[in-house]
Amino acid sequence: MAKVAFIGLGVMGFPMAGHLKTKGGHDVTVYNRTAEKAAAWAEKFSGKSAPTPAEAAAGADFVFVCVGNDDDLRSVISGENGALHGMKPGSVLIDNTTASAEVARELYAAAKEKGVDFIDAPVSGGQAGAENGVLTVMCGGDETVFERARPVIDAYARMVGLMGPAGSGQLTKMVNQICIAGLVQGLSEALHFGKRAGLDIEKVIEVISKGAAGSWQMENRHKTMNAGKYDFGFAVDWMRKDLGIVLAEARSNGAKLPVTALVDQFYGDVQAMGGNRWDTSSLLARLEK
Repeated sequence: MAKVAFIGLGVMGFPMAGHLKTKGGHDVTVYNRTAEKAAAWAEKFSGKSAPTPAEAAAGADFVFVCVGNDDDLRSVISGENGALHGMKPGSVLIDNTTASAEVARELYAAAKEKGVDFIDAPVSGGQAGAENGVLTVMCGGDETVFERARPVIDAYARMVGLMGPAGSGQLTKMVNQICIAGLVQGLSEALHFGKRAGLDIEKVIEVISKGAAGSWQMENRHKTMNAGKYDFGFAVDWMRKDLGIVLAEARSNGAKLPVTALVDQFYGDVQAMGGNRWDTSSLLARLEK
């Protein structure tokens, strides 16, 4: 059992912190910007809450963070009352936020100055993956630190991998989002075409999902897409944030991402339709408007 802090109790962080307590058996203290949510977590999981990130992190062996973006990260980690102000030397800071590789390297260096280790560890698997404790975790950092952190991360993960030095976890998550963006657009166009052609979509999917066209998105989203239901899942607003990070990194490293840039614009169209909180599979709604 380790002493653990978890900062950020959104749709992902709330269940992830819960798995650290129940499945991992760790002593968990949480912090959330909205104190009521931290209190609700503490009551549900028989844990503890703290009024600031620094106080949550005080004395912890491992501190997890899962917030919105780069600026949120800087605030809760190195800002006033940030986690680094409370962490002890030799402890490990594990960031599950999807953020830029630049901020990961920045926080790695800031942690080192405090005698603290840092792992960037964005996740994939969505809200369902977080609730079921089967997330994929892509890590960047030092190998010895990763080996210390991995058994703790395992509490909410199905797959955990070290991808390289600091920032590599975030870069791998960018690869993940590039794949998803193109795939969802392709699936949306396929369903749209099939409907216009008068085909029975369920029969079509039953056949093609067993071949080379099959994917997680097809298996798990085709029914809701066909029914025009999108009020769940990974929100379009968050996908646009992620794709913004991807495209900024591509401008920096010279990668050519024409399809990703186009799909990002399509998600902008979905936002203009009022679909900010719709699932990413709502690209189909744009084609059918």
